[in-house]
Amino acid sequence: MAVTLADVAARARVSAATVSRVLSGNYPVAESTRARVLRAVEDLEYVVNGPASALAAATSDLVGVLVNDIADPFFGIIAGAVQSEMGAPGGPGGNGGSGTSNGSGGESVRGGEKLAVICNTGGSPERELNYLTLLQRQRAAAVVLTGGAVEHPDHAAAVAAKASRLAASGTRVVLCGRPPIEDAITLTFDNRGGARRLTEHLLTLGHRRIGYVAGPADRTTTRHRLEGHREALAAAGLAEGAEQLTVHGLYDRASGYDATLELLRRDAGLTAIVAANDTIALGVCAALRDQGLRIPEDVSVAGFDDLPFSADAVPALTTVRLPLHDAGVRAGRLALGREPQPPGGVAMVRAELMARASTAPPRR
Repeated sequence: MAVTLADVAARARVSAATVSRVLSGNYPVAESTRARVLRAVEDLEYVVNGPASALAAATSDLVGVLVNDIADPFFGIIAGAVQSEMGAPGGPGGNGGSGTSNGSGGESVRGGEKLAVICNTGGSPERELNYLTLLQRQRAAAVVLTGGAVEHPDHAAAVAAKASRLAASGTRVVLCGRPPIEDAITLTFDNRGGARRLTEHLLTLGHRRIGYVAGPADRTTTRHRLEGHREALAAAGLAEGAEQLTVHGLYDRASGYDATLELLRRDAGLTAIVAANDTIALGVCAALRDQGLRIPEDVSVAGFDDLPFSADAVPALTTVRLPLHDAGVRAGRLALGREPQPPGGVAMVRAELMARASTAPPRR
């Protein structure tokens, strides 16, 4: 017997009207209620109705772009570039603006050929899965997932399953800055290689006591950048003590500030600090100045990503450039089938070392 809307409502302990609102995505519903309904839909393998099932192979003009934090320039640059591609019939450009959504719903802006909806997950694995389910129900033409993935086997399996269902229903799934999975086209960033070259740059300058401010430990981007840093240290015979000189935090300025104070407490003789991204590096610089230390005369500082403010920092920040805008444009083109898939469905986005004034040979 086919599962009905009433069955889902009973399973989720809500009214049938609430189930309908959640599946339509057009009404505000409490996050906890939404999650409960979507779990019931998944558990019961509910299909909306016969006509909707017949349409499952067709797609709408909707494109979902999932970001961790739209206020973070890293994600904002990628999302803006993807959306511009959505707003350009047959090619790049467009001036469609962008749509954003918070944790409980979304806003969207019509951008020419496709309707781009930028979904702000806030780093929540549950919210990421919920958005993927909603986009499947809306028969999205494409879904672009940006930034590092959560390193948990259950979540990885759940995302892979969602991607498989989306692809089976005709939705293109593109990953931008994430590790490859089946049923998705992937633009993966050379985080490991870029981080290795950055630390090699510091070693070439003569630094041997190098602190590292990492991002959250459960993110693939964090692990890959840290692995690249550690590979460079190991090749120089400096692997011992690297763990002691590593502090994890969020990808924000405050974490960079606090982590720097902790690193200086652990080793007051540090001559360089590597930050896992440029925003963290701003906090590192602020903490060093507040401690009366000069950059780079006393401590060299390096970041990652080459965000727009990096070249204008004082001193200009040594960092690793990822072509975020170009990657976003390409992700949008791949999502719409405007360029051929890369061999094997995976393409590497290269990272480039940008040596600037914030790094110099150690003087103490």
